[in-house]
This record gives sequence, C-alpha cells and structure tokens, in this order.
Amino acid sequence: MNAQQSLNEKPVHELLALIEKGEIHPRDVISDVYRAIAQREDQIRAYISIAPPEHLLQGCERLRDRPLRGLPIAVKDNISTVDLKTTCASRFLEDFQPIFDATVIERLKDAGAQILGKTNLDEFAMGSSTENSAFFPTRNPHDLERVPGGSSGGSAAAVAAHEALWALGSDTGGSIRQPASFCGIVGLKPTYGLVSRYGLVAFASSLDQIGPMTKDVRDCALLLNVIAGRDRRDSTSLERPCDDYTRDLGQDIKGFRVGVPKEYIVDLSSQARACVEAWVKIFQELGAEVREISLPHTEYAIPTYYLISSSEASANLARFDGVRYTKRISDLSMEAMFAESRARCFGPEVKRRIMIGTYALRAGYYEAWYGKAQRVRTLIRQDFERAFQTVDIIISPTSPTPAFKLGERMKDPLAMYLSDIFTVPASLAGIPAISIPGGKVEGLPFGLQIIGDKLQEAKILRAAYAFEQSHTPAVSPTEQ
Repeated sequence: MNAQQSLNEKPVHELLALIEKGEIHPRDVISDVYRAIAQREDQIRAYISIAPPEHLLQGCERLRDRPLRGLPIAVKDNISTVDLKTTCASRFLEDFQPIFDATVIERLKDAGAQILGKTNLDEFAMGSSTENSAFFPTRNPHDLERVPGGSSGGSAAAVAAHEALWALGSDTGGSIRQPASFCGIVGLKPTYGLVSRYGLVAFASSLDQIGPMTKDVRDCALLLNVIAGRDRRDSTSLERPCDDYTRDLGQDIKGFRVGVPKEYIVDLSSQARACVEAWVKIFQELGAEVREISLPHTEYAIPTYYLISSSEASANLARFDGVRYTKRISDLSMEAMFAESRARCFGPEVKRRIMIGTYALRAGYYEAWYGKAQRVRTLIRQDFERAFQTVDIIISPTSPTPAFKLGERMKDPLAMYLSDIFTVPASLAGIPAISIPGGKVEGLPFGLQIIGDKLQEAKILRAAYAFEQSHTPAVSPTEQ
C-alpha cells in the first residue's frame, strides 16, 4: 500500500487492523469516504441517496466494539433498508420507504456496519450498463465516457472511485461480476441460496443472489462471512453451516486442476486472448494443472437466460400496478390507472422484458418457450457437473470486452446482452463465480472470472487470492 493513500483507499481488513491497534479511529475513515464523495460524486453519479455524514459519525462511537467497528458500506438500491429509500432506480418506487431491513442489512448492522448510501442500478436490475436507471447513468471511474457495467454499476463505481470501502450488489446473470470487471474490483456471486434474498426486490427469483463487491479478495471473503447463512424467511435459503471464507486464504493451490472452456475464448480480441494466456501461465507457475475443457451448451445460455429471467420478471413485476406502495399516475377508471401507471413508470428495458416474459408464459406458448428454456438450463447445469468431475475450478474472462462507451449499445439490445455471455451460464447453474482484476485490455480493466462447483466459495476465493497475490491488479482511478 502507498503510504500517501487516504484511508478510504485501503481495504477494510487493513482498516480494521489499524483500528484494533489504536492507530486510527473509525470517524477518520468515514470522513475520508465523505471527502471522496464530495470530490468525485458529481462526475461518477454512483449514488441515488446518501446518509448524512453526522449520522454515521455519531453511530461509529456506538459501534466501535462490534466486529466491523461502525465502518460504512454502500448498498445497491434494490435491497430494502429502513434508513434510506429503496427505489430500484425506477419512477415507480422513487418515493418508496421500506418498513423493514433485508436480512443482509440486519446482519451487517449486527456486525457493526453502517449504511452509507444506496447505489444506482439499471431499473429493477435489468441491464448491463447502468444506463437504464430512471434517474441518471453512472460513469466508469477509469474513463468517464464509459459505462461501469450493470446492473450493479453504482456499487462497482463507488468502490472503484473509493467513494465506498465496499458494497453489496445483486447478480441475476452477471450483475455483480461484469461491473466488477469493468471497474477493476472484486465481485462474487455466491451459490444460489447461500445468501438470503429476503428484502431483495425480486427480478428473477430462481436466479437472483446478493453478493460482495470489494477492493480485494480478503475483503470479499470477510463480507461473505457476514451475509451468508440460513434464513427462515427465505424458502430458497440453504440449510447448512457456513464456512469461514477467510480461513484458506494464503494456502497454495498446487495440484489444483484448472479448466479453460474452449467456448469462452473464441472471438476474443488479441489483447483479451493475451490476457487469458497470461492467466494460464500464472496458474501454472502457482502449481496448478491447466487443461482445456468443453461446456457445449454455452451458445444457448443467453436466449435461455432471457426467456427464464423475463418470464419470472413478468410475474414478479405484476405487483407494480399503481395501487399499493407504488406511484399512481391516474385516478380515473381502474383500467386507465393500471395502464397509465405502468406505461409512464416503467422504462423501455423493463417493458421489453415484461413483454417477452408475458409472451413466453401465454397459454399455448409456455411449453414451447419457457418449458424448453428450463430443459436447456438443465443441460447447461449438467455441463458444469461433468466439468467439475475433472477440474477444481474453471477460469475465463468475465466479459468478452472491457467497458464500452456510454450510449454505444443502447440501441442494440442483443449486443448489450452478449456482454454477459460468460457470466450467465454460472447463474443458470446456480453455482458460485468471482470476478477479480486480471489485467488491462485497451487500457481498461479486464476481469478474470473463477467459477466453482456448488458451495465451493472457499475454493474459488483461495484460488482468487493466490492469483491476486502474484498479479498486479488494475490501477486505481486515483493513481492514473
């Protein structure tokens, strides 16, 4: 670490050690975070709402004896918080104040964390660039003319710009990992069911997962320790004891069998391919055995994902009708009120997915579209099951390209969707995957994705940490 670093640029585990030694006070960290927000937020636009600094400065005194010492965390604005509004970056919910905290928020508060602010996202988490927010786009701290990725782009940008120490995101088809790649940070999608979804505004219920977005791998493991675990309020929550995800960090990975899917390295640019070759060399130097594998149904992942996720979105978003806790546009007839509220308050991408999903679920079409997509999903999951009989982890680029320019793909939904082609398969299979800084392509951060078998978070974190310690990460925007 550079001796000139501000405290907000350090990872949380280092800050906790300094607090424990009495060398710094949590209020010093909080002050540095708010200073960074004051300096950069007008350019980045990572946050939809921010807690008053005096609230956190007072709270840190009360929380100093808890494990996280009152340090702040940013939270994606589709996770319920009683202290700040939860808008999902939608006009429908722009004034919505929840009356309960999500389970992950309860666990963070119990551990002594404070909610710094709610971060921007693609509306209802539907998008890959954070340009679909109803309020404003977020910009990439590494290049303000480029997107931060999506849908958790606000969380990724806040961490990369040091406007947050760490953050929570949600991942349905890559919404933690792809922005982590674009912004040069660490982002983990846990095994489906490892982290409670209670209090997460649903997009696609069989895919959504909350996960950590951090400056380094140790922070990622530390945050996962806090939020993982069984929750009786979430029927999909797994009934199993959680590991200490920091325990194996620092152990070598000699003998690990690392698979590189041949389907994930076609059509890459020469710079991206060179990155993959460098990753293979690093893993070999670390004592791992690298081999080519096949995940043959990869080509069907994107259409399968968009049929399933859009169908589930169609069902989940039916509750946004202008009647209950959402904005109401018209007081005319019931039919007019429904139509006007949904027409004006849903953005174009949300409408597109609702229409796709509603079509796929229609009588006479269900089996031909949604039913077939579910069968292909099973084939994709079986591809991974066969692969993990011969390898311990799978590596690939997180996204085929680095961050693209603002507006570049807004008129081409297919090009936008294909930015998630390497992240969607693990989501469909319900298995864990992490993106870590893997180098640069076109002068921009380019992420390495490490995929593990079900509930093998400890294994992929161990591999990610070993790679991180032997590899120079993406340059921080403040160091450019």
